[in-house]
Amino acid sequence: MNKNKLPVRFTGQHFTIDKVLIEDAIKQSRINQNDTVLDIGAGKGFITIHLIQKAKTVIAIENDNELVKHLRNKFKQAQNIQIIGCDFRNFKISELSFKVVSNIPFGITSEILRILMFEYIESFQGGSIILQLEPAKKLFADKIYNPYSILYHTFYNLRLLYEINPNSFMPPPTIKSAFLKIERRPLPIDFNLKVKYLNFISFLLQKPNLPVRTALKLLFRKSQVKEISKKFGINLNSKIVNLSANQWKDCFIEMLKVVPEKFHPS
Repeated sequence: MNKNKLPVRFTGQHFTIDKVLIEDAIKQSRINQNDTVLDIGAGKGFITIHLIQKAKTVIAIENDNELVKHLRNKFKQAQNIQIIGCDFRNFKISELSFKVVSNIPFGITSEILRILMFEYIESFQGGSIILQLEPAKKLFADKIYNPYSILYHTFYNLRLLYEINPNSFMPPPTIKSAFLKIERRPLPIDFNLKVKYLNFISFLLQKPNLPVRTALKLLFRKSQVKEISKKFGINLNSKIVNLSANQWKDCFIEMLKVVPEKFHPS
């Protein structure tokens, strides 16, 4: 390996060099010759080189100018790759459908997840993401305070498959890493309602320690709250942060049915 340019720790650059891990990420994502796949933070192309053998098109995104030059030289003979030199947060995805297999930059984890599973929810089909363990674990907490996390679980099946050995990276990170698998769920809510759904969750989570009964009364009549409890098996005495993603979705759909639109959170 060329170590003339080692990753810099404070930028979150830790290259994935574990071939078994990379092959598992591609397998778990079910990459095939019809897929467009994004490699976010492609680095020196350790993941990219495997992707171009499996996918129809690979879009390798890298913000480091020296690494962009390295990638363009390394893959100059490849016909199915686009190498984009920019910060992923500024990249405009034009594909109608795409997957992601990536060891993402740890420093912008939450922003990447929001871009993929909210801003591009219509196009993002899922994939495999290597990320820092701590933010990954927050996605699976018993009490969820982040409205985006609830939305992610509504539209996607998220699975934290395993913790990753630091020696799978160059250089080994000082923080723990994990493998997150993301799969698109059968469409629970129309995509054009994603902002309204996020507003609904955000509104009811303003006071996260409220009992479900009290929180729902901010939008529903007392009789409607009782009906919701029976219909969806919701414990009205538990805190609003304890609702599952499916229960949030059910309450939202019920709001669309029984609450006049002028009272919907905005």
